[in-house]
Amino acid sequence: MPHSCLTFLFFVLLGVPIQPVSAQSSGVDYPHPVRYLALSLESKPVRMAYMDVKPSRPNGKTVVLLHGKNFNGYYWKTVIQWLTTKGYRAIVPDQIGWGKSSHPDIHYSFHRLAANTKQLLDTLGIPKVTVLAHSMGGMLGTRFALMYPETVEKLVLENPIGLEDYKTFVPYQTIEQQFQKEKSATPESYRQYQKSYYPVWKPAYDDLVRVQASDLKSPDFNAIAWTNALTYLMIYEQPVCYEFERLNPPTLLIIGQADRTVVGKNLLSKDDQAKHGVYPALGKQTVKKMKAGKLVELEGVGHIPHIQEPERFLNALSDFLNEA
Repeated sequence: MPHSCLTFLFFVLLGVPIQPVSAQSSGVDYPHPVRYLALSLESKPVRMAYMDVKPSRPNGKTVVLLHGKNFNGYYWKTVIQWLTTKGYRAIVPDQIGWGKSSHPDIHYSFHRLAANTKQLLDTLGIPKVTVLAHSMGGMLGTRFALMYPETVEKLVLENPIGLEDYKTFVPYQTIEQQFQKEKSATPESYRQYQKSYYPVWKPAYDDLVRVQASDLKSPDFNAIAWTNALTYLMIYEQPVCYEFERLNPPTLLIIGQADRTVVGKNLLSKDDQAKHGVYPALGKQTVKKMKAGKLVELEGVGHIPHIQEPERFLNALSDFLNEA
């Protein structure tokens, strides 16, 4: 093997910041240095991108932040800053299939993503964490807490999807159908979808559209679109809503009351759309299933509280983190 390849491999294994090989999230500058963990999934070598942000005055605790389906680690930047000023170490992965991580053609499952995240924490020597998970990350965070209860001290679910079983009411789409939909995406289609996240759209929200749309410029876009289709089916086929009663750690549900997100909503009639994704009701139903659940309801807030109303979101997070 050439010396340059050995050096590259050595840096990857150490998690030294390097430039990504492929063009995922090209043109997007993350708020902190991006490192890479080498993994082998289904005999394919892949890289998991992550930020590891350490506080100047550590309190000895770590928070791992899990992103949603249409996002990556970039959108946690305000929360990272807040956490580190409070003394928390922030671990912010791009899950395999997202952002600056590899986009392999594999079987995607929340179990696999949870195992990848655990391997990252083990590599970094972090035995205990609080998990902060948004949207699809809420499904992953739930699975992670179920698989590794000894690792999770507390769990925070911010407007998680998967509070209902989509496959029981959303018509099935084949992988080929979903792939064609993903391939036809444009910056404007992303913008229109993201508008559903907020009661009132503001120009500042275009930044997250820009980040999502950066993949459209990638020479690997077909692979990214295929991965997007595979992970849509992961959400559709792998519900977690039947297992909330098995969660052991204290769990905070932060629910923006104006959220009406449904995965596959465009496949439903108007009448069926109105019956599902009703987060005020879903939040109340879900917290009742939990052994140690707490619900914070944010009036007038949509799908992404930490972007729309960061102060209210962080106040709720702070109260929960400070609880004994």
